[in-house]
Amino acid sequence: MNTSFALLAVTAALLMSHAASAAEPAAPITLVIHGGAGAIPRAEMTADKEKGHRAALEASLRAGHAVLKAGGAALDAVVAAIQVLEDSPLHNAGKGAVLTAEGTVEMDASIMDGATRRAGAVAAVKHPKNPIVLARLVMDKSPHVLMTGEGAEIFGKQHGVTMMPPDYFITDQRRQQLERILRSQKQKDREKPRSEFEMLTPAERAGTVGAVALDGRGNLAAGTSTGGMVNKKFGRVGDSPIVGAGTFADNRTCGVSGTGHGEFFIRGVVAYDVAALMEYKGLKLAEAADLVVMKKLKELGGTGGIIALDRRGNVAMPFNTEGMFRGVMRADGSFEIAIYRD
Repeated sequence: MNTSFALLAVTAALLMSHAASAAEPAAPITLVIHGGAGAIPRAEMTADKEKGHRAALEASLRAGHAVLKAGGAALDAVVAAIQVLEDSPLHNAGKGAVLTAEGTVEMDASIMDGATRRAGAVAAVKHPKNPIVLARLVMDKSPHVLMTGEGAEIFGKQHGVTMMPPDYFITDQRRQQLERILRSQKQKDREKPRSEFEMLTPAERAGTVGAVALDGRGNLAAGTSTGGMVNKKFGRVGDSPIVGAGTFADNRTCGVSGTGHGEFFIRGVVAYDVAALMEYKGLKLAEAADLVVMKKLKELGGTGGIIALDRRGNVAMPFNTEGMFRGVMRADGSFEIAIYRD
């Protein structure tokens, strides 16, 4: 009698467990990307330029979404999506990165796993074809979070990361951009000096790329990659490789990738601030993202935007600039790409 009762109890428990798991649907796989805030001013956006940017964003969405649709991890989807944008000369990341005051390229990238809160980042690297790949390796193959410069590149070579000569990254557009800025510096009004950032056009402040993904297991991941600020000096590093500033992911709250004036994103700990508002104040994703970007960041004097995603598939993409290259692809393969507010 006792044995029969025990068997019935076990059977009932198994049936209840099966019913619970059956009632809990798989996470709604979602991918969100950005190609930089600031964007090209609407008045300067030609049909050909817009077509090129939309094509690059769509290719990025499809690459990352293909990973998720096949049952892949959010981390892999983020890397796949960002690689496409790094390979596109239209963005300030990888090929097409902006130039420093010395006419060289120095790139930064980071990635974070929302399930474990592991992270990897690189800063001031000059040769990795895809800095996001190197950042992932720092997370997976080292005990560290952030590696910089030559040391990061040596580590990358030890793990087979593809390296490219400096000329691979430099485009004619970026050379002309730097030349224009250097000329402007010489001609600027000494009575009304402006910061180097203020001298940049909105389009020249843009271009950083990023992605946030939610996989079928409910795990989030976020990544960001950039060439930094054009005409930067003295080894300047912005927010993109700083976990909590330009990138953050935590399954309990959200994944975030930022783009904008990095110094302010660092001072405002922007990416983490969104997650903290959700965790400690109970704000919804959209509420937290809007509060950080449209109020707190602006009050500091910062411009830019973020993409954010929670584990229920909710998306937020606020920006306080004229535009932000951005896109989202849902579980069914439908997608949206936008540049301006309408």
